[in-house]
Amino acid sequence: MKKVSLFVDVQNIYYTTRAAYGCSFDYNRFWAQATAEREVVQANAYAIERGDEKQMQFQNILRAIGFEVKLKPYIQRSDGSAKGDWDVGITLDVIEAAANTDIIVLASGDGDFDMLLLRAYQRYGVETEAYGVPGLTANSLINAATRYVPIDDSLLLGKR
Repeated sequence: MKKVSLFVDVQNIYYTTRAAYGCSFDYNRFWAQATAEREVVQANAYAIERGDEKQMQFQNILRAIGFEVKLKPYIQRSDGSAKGDWDVGITLDVIEAAANTDIIVLASGDGDFDMLLLRAYQRYGVETEAYGVPGLTANSLINAATRYVPIDDSLLLGKR
């Protein structure tokens, strides 16, 4: 059985599935698909902490599925802009995991991760799977992954 490590860019998946489909990503179906006949070594979901009740309930659902939820504070700057991305944290965790896993699964459409998937494959020989919304996933990320899995109706809440 191959070892798999999962990494989910929660903000990216939330906004891209909302924009494309008007509904939410089904984390239970994703987990079932990404881990089928595989041993889970690590599973991280990266989110922004805003402190509201609905978000905390969602984070608890992720934990119940099997994810470790990593949180960063939401920072509102005085100029009105906001800060709160996990790109560096995800990158560090993926590279550390790549030495001890057979497959890296990244759920994100962010093209900033293309070099990460290439490096994990080149340095450690791990397979890389990128899950992302068609049309909202960077082509560079799709091309960098050894396998691209489009997020479609089968991975959406309320869809089949």
